Amino acid sequence: MTSTLTASADELRFRLRGGLHEPGDSYYEDSRTLFNTMINRRPRYVAECLAVDDVVATLAFVRGHDLPVAVRAGGHSVAGLSLCDDGIVLDVRGMADIDVDPDRRIARVGGGARWADLDRATQAHGLATTGGRVSTTGVAGLTLGGGSGWLERKHGLACDNLIGAELVCWDGRIVRASGDENPELLWALRGGGGSFGVVTALELALYPLGPEVFAGVALFAADRAHEVLRTFRDVMHHAPDELSLACAFITAPEEDDVPTELRGRPAIAILGMWAGSVADGERALAPIRALGPAADFFGPTGYADFQCSVDDPPGYRNYWTAENVVDLPDEAIDALARRAAELPPGPSQLFIVAWGGAVDRIGPDHSPLAGRDAGLIVHPLLLWEDPADDERNRALADAFRSDLRPWSTGATYPNFLGDEGRQRMRAAYGTSTQRLAAVKAEWDPHGVFRTHQNIQ
Repeated sequence: MTSTLTASADELRFRLRGGLHEPGDSYYEDSRTLFNTMINRRPRYVAECLAVDDVVATLAFVRGHDLPVAVRAGGHSVAGLSLCDDGIVLDVRGMADIDVDPDRRIARVGGGARWADLDRATQAHGLATTGGRVSTTGVAGLTLGGGSGWLERKHGLACDNLIGAELVCWDGRIVRASGDENPELLWALRGGGGSFGVVTALELALYPLGPEVFAGVALFAADRAHEVLRTFRDVMHHAPDELSLACAFITAPEEDDVPTELRGRPAIAILGMWAGSVADGERALAPIRALGPAADFFGPTGYADFQCSVDDPPGYRNYWTAENVVDLPDEAIDALARRAAELPPGPSQLFIVAWGGAVDRIGPDHSPLAGRDAGLIVHPLLLWEDPADDERNRALADAFRSDLRPWSTGATYPNFLGDEGRQRMRAAYGTSTQRLAAVKAEWDPHGVFRTHQNIQ
C-alpha cells in the first residue's frame, strides 16, 4: 500500500505545475502555518496548485487513495478548515489572478486571491464589492461562508454579490455555476460554504465607490462604555444603508497618535465608514463624534487603505464565536460591559457589528444564509499566546453568548464561528438546511469535502 501511494505521489509530483510537498519541505511548513496557531494538523502532502489542471490531478490522486482533503487559500478559517491530518491539502494561493471588467462591473477572481489585492484592483477603476474587514483573508473562503464587511448594509454580504463560480467537483469535472448554468449550485455557494467542490474562480458584482470615503475609528476610555454603546445602538437604529459601523471593546494600541492615558489600557471604539460622498459621511458620523472621543481618527481616507487598517495580528491562538441578536436594550449593554472587563490585554476584543439594510432585504431564494433579520451580531474574538490560557479564553467567549441569550434570534453567522457542532451550523441555514443537503448530495455524494458547515 505504502509503495503504491509513493509511486502515485511521484506521478502526481510530475504532473503538478507547482509541486507536491512533504514534511520537512519549507513550502509544506509554510502551508501548515495558519492564522489560528491552535491548529496543528499534519497532512501527508501539500499540492501546490497553480492551475485548474493541478486541482483535477490532485483530486484524482485523492480518489485513488481515499485520502482526506482540505483546501488552503487565505488560511483564516478559525476552525482549521484549511488543513487536514494524514491527507492532502490543495494549496491554491498561486491561483490568485484578478481581472476587473469596469464596463460590466464584474471582477473575476482566482480561488487563492486575498481581499487586499482585490480591493486594490477594483479601486483602480473606482469600484468595490463587499469584502472582509481583515485584508489578508481569502476571497473565496469569506465569500462562500457569507462575507460580512463594511459595504454589507448598502450592497449585501459578499456571498450576495457572487454571480458566478467555477469549481472542480470530487470526480474531476470542471463546472460553472451561474444564473444560467447550475443555478441551484450557485445558490448553495452563496453562504453554504466550501463543501461542494474546489472553487477555482469567482465572479463578483462591483459598485462605484471611492477612491476616498469617510471612515475611521473613534476611541473612548472604557468607563464610557455604556454611553458609547447606547449611542452606537441608537444611531444605527435609523441609519441609512450607506452607514456601516461597529463597536468594539479592545485594548487601545500603544501608538504615538493614541493619547498616553489610553495606550495599552481597556477602551471602547466605534469604527466604520460611509459608503457614499465624503461630505455626506461627515454629516452621518456627527452624532458619534459629538460624544467627544479621546482620539478621533475619522476622516477622508482611501477605501482600500481603510480595508487594511484594522487587520487582526497573526501568530496567536484563536477562539471565536458569535450571537445574532434582535437588539441591545440597556440590560444587554450592562451585561456586555460587565463581561468585557474580563477581556485579557492584547489583541482580544468584543466586536459588535450592526446589520440591517441590504443584508435583511435578501431572501432565501437568493442565498441559504438564515438569520438576516438580526439587528446586530455580537462577535467575541479571543486571541492569546499561552496554551495554558486555552480553557479560560474559550469559557470567556462562550460566556458572552450566554449573557446575550435573552436577546438572541437563535441564528448564527458561519464565518464568525469555530467548530461548534452540527446544531449551531443548522441554525445558520434554518429552513434552507434540507435544500442545501440536496445540493450536497448531487455535487459531492460521497462527502469528499468536509467542512464545519457539516452539510450531509
